[in-house]
Amino acid sequence: MARKSSTPSLDPAEVNEKIVDVDVQAEMETSFLEYAYSVIYSRALPDARDGLKPVQRRILYMMADMGLRPDRAHVKSARVVGEVMGKLHPHGDAAIYDALVRLSQDFSLRLPLVDGHGNFGTLDDGPAASRYTEARLAPPSLAMTAGLDEDVVDFVPNYDNKLQQPDVLPAAIPNLLVNGASGIAVGMATNMAPHNLVEVVAAARHLVAHPDADLEALMRFVPGPDLPTGGKIVGLDGVRDAYRTGRGTFRTRATARVENLTPRRKGIVITELPYLVGPEKVIEKIAEGVKTKKIQGITAATDLTDREHGLRIVVEVKTGFNPEAVLEQLYKFTPLEDSFGMNNVALVDGQPRTLGLREMLTVWVNHRIDVVRRRSAYRLRKRSERLHLVDGLLIAIVDIDEVIQVIRSSDDTATARGRLQTVFDLSEPQAEYILELQLRRLTKFSRIELEKEQETLRREIEELQEILGSDARLRAVVSGEMADVAKTYGTPRRTILLESAGAAPTTTAAVPLEVADTPCWALFSATGLLARTSDETEPARTGPRAAHDVLRAVVRTTARGEVGLVTSRGRMVRVSVLDLPALPPTDSAPSLSGGVPLSEVVGLEPGEEAVTIASLDADAPPLALGTAQGVVKRVIPGDVPNNRDDWEVIGLKDGDTVVGAAPATDADEVVFVSSDASLLHFDASAVRPQGRAAGGMAGIRLADGHRVAFFGVVPADVRDLGVVVTVAGSSGALAGTQTGAGKVTPYELYPGKGRGTGGVRAQRFLKGEDALILAWVGQGPARATGSGGQAVDLPEVDQRRDGSGTPLASPVTAVG
Repeated sequence: MARKSSTPSLDPAEVNEKIVDVDVQAEMETSFLEYAYSVIYSRALPDARDGLKPVQRRILYMMADMGLRPDRAHVKSARVVGEVMGKLHPHGDAAIYDALVRLSQDFSLRLPLVDGHGNFGTLDDGPAASRYTEARLAPPSLAMTAGLDEDVVDFVPNYDNKLQQPDVLPAAIPNLLVNGASGIAVGMATNMAPHNLVEVVAAARHLVAHPDADLEALMRFVPGPDLPTGGKIVGLDGVRDAYRTGRGTFRTRATARVENLTPRRKGIVITELPYLVGPEKVIEKIAEGVKTKKIQGITAATDLTDREHGLRIVVEVKTGFNPEAVLEQLYKFTPLEDSFGMNNVALVDGQPRTLGLREMLTVWVNHRIDVVRRRSAYRLRKRSERLHLVDGLLIAIVDIDEVIQVIRSSDDTATARGRLQTVFDLSEPQAEYILELQLRRLTKFSRIELEKEQETLRREIEELQEILGSDARLRAVVSGEMADVAKTYGTPRRTILLESAGAAPTTTAAVPLEVADTPCWALFSATGLLARTSDETEPARTGPRAAHDVLRAVVRTTARGEVGLVTSRGRMVRVSVLDLPALPPTDSAPSLSGGVPLSEVVGLEPGEEAVTIASLDADAPPLALGTAQGVVKRVIPGDVPNNRDDWEVIGLKDGDTVVGAAPATDADEVVFVSSDASLLHFDASAVRPQGRAAGGMAGIRLADGHRVAFFGVVPADVRDLGVVVTVAGSSGALAGTQTGAGKVTPYELYPGKGRGTGGVRAQRFLKGEDALILAWVGQGPARATGSGGQAVDLPEVDQRRDGSGTPLASPVTAVG
């Protein structure tokens, strides 16, 4: 079939009619390919370098061009939309405003790039119209657009060739990984999960230093996504597949805990939802499940979310139903458990590609290296030009009288310029600059200023030439700027990563109504997870490494018994062992990937941290506690009130906190390690047991400005197996961002001293180190973990008691 097209004519005799035969199939193929190309490259897919789609890039560039910095006032969103549409993006105001809204939503992006003022929508409702809302750039956008005026990226014409726009932003933030992306093109789509800025930057810096680093090395820094709404990721196999191939699926689960709503009724409180799931959708699905009888045991579901307390959905459980079984029904039949399919498709060199974690990091690292190189070349050129002018001006100031005479005796500017060049051996730019010189610049003070400027320019030129002449120096500058960005804009991880669903069963029938009161062990990990063993077998101290395998405390108890949680504020909080998930039996070191986060079991006050768990049995050994100000105390065993859920175990002074606690018999030893690397240990018998209200006694003498970094107990029967782990670093660095220098030494190398003394040195500080950022003493072998629960290798045992440390591969947050 063919289509005929003719040019209209008023008079066929005057204008010759022209008929063109066109093959319909060829025409459709050509038109479709042009449309697909436009959608892929100009709308749906982000650039792997800055992680932005064209409309997002144009919004940020135009807002920066309008001067809408974070320290300026907000302006109407409609004004921003109009500027972007009129100058750069002629595709309709609705599309531009939708993109602007998403850039400001903290539940959509891990690091919002626009600071919105007004109703910018929720997961269940859309935003107000652009004429009602206001916007300006968020602080991270400054890092995205910094250096645009220094020739760091290429500029391309806008749609009508009248203005210029950046082809890509400098992007000092790895936006593609940090904020993710989603979009549907023709024949392809992208769906990327957000990540934690600090973790991504740490991996990128490792890649800068080790360009041949493999995926496993990078995943030690980036263990998994970090979603804006928190929650839990259950099962990391799909995450590993996505990091390896660019495609994978993982399950996200809401954060929920069982609480006593009334003295006789329990309920399920939901505080975090899966990514992009709104509370109204959850309540609607719960009501639908109850109506169709898929979900049983629920009397009501109420949304109590507000701005002060954040998300809070309360599900009331009928009397006689197991709340854990009801929660499993909710996971199965409602969006409280959802799946996220990662499909990392982005533009690389103008071509759509499916990228793994290493490829995405490599593209961004190479982009930053190119940006810093171009910026350095631009600054070198500008400073060289300025130095050339300053040199000429200094020549003129030395013989200023002759310069004035030459200018006054010249007939015109061109003649004066030429005579200046000839007489003083100046270049044309130097002569022109002298002709434009203001008389006030002829003072002695101005000459001093020029000489200082000349010296500064020469020093800066030398530094820039060094950067451009050395690839190692260039990479060091790039790595340093990455660290600054992470320190400025980084935030702690929000999403908990679990290897599997753990103790949470897949069917409600697997949850028994009654749990037998069998002996077991309560476990508390360094990453804040609680669990219990399924039998009375003591957890193994050695075995294969696994996520969350660093234990902070192990307490023998029963399934229906209780243990006490010691907090940094000197409180003991009663915890029911029945609320802790049971781990399957294992002969190796236990993995707490199936444990429950501390926040789901105990409600702590703001600023209060969990220290350890301890037995509440009357025949248990006294509990020894150590504080940041060097106080030690042993609490009388059995001094536990029966009618209270929490009570004080030590009377703290103002500003003091508990840093460690453990059971201690008279034969055991208590150990202090201070921030200035002093270690003191003495017999626990030197500390007489006291009542709950007592404030303790002097434990270690501290130097001015220092505090206790670790307190613990070394049992008498494992004293020969004890090790001391210390990690030195800078006290001024952002927590969790510095790797530090670690050292492992035998405990027996440290001589004991009396209570109230200063101890002996445990590690020698090197340049850049002024404090211990972490310390631990206990039975070996010691194991270290990062912020996500991933294992971190410690150096070999060092027989030097006061030697220096060895640089670690990644930051250590806990040892156990």
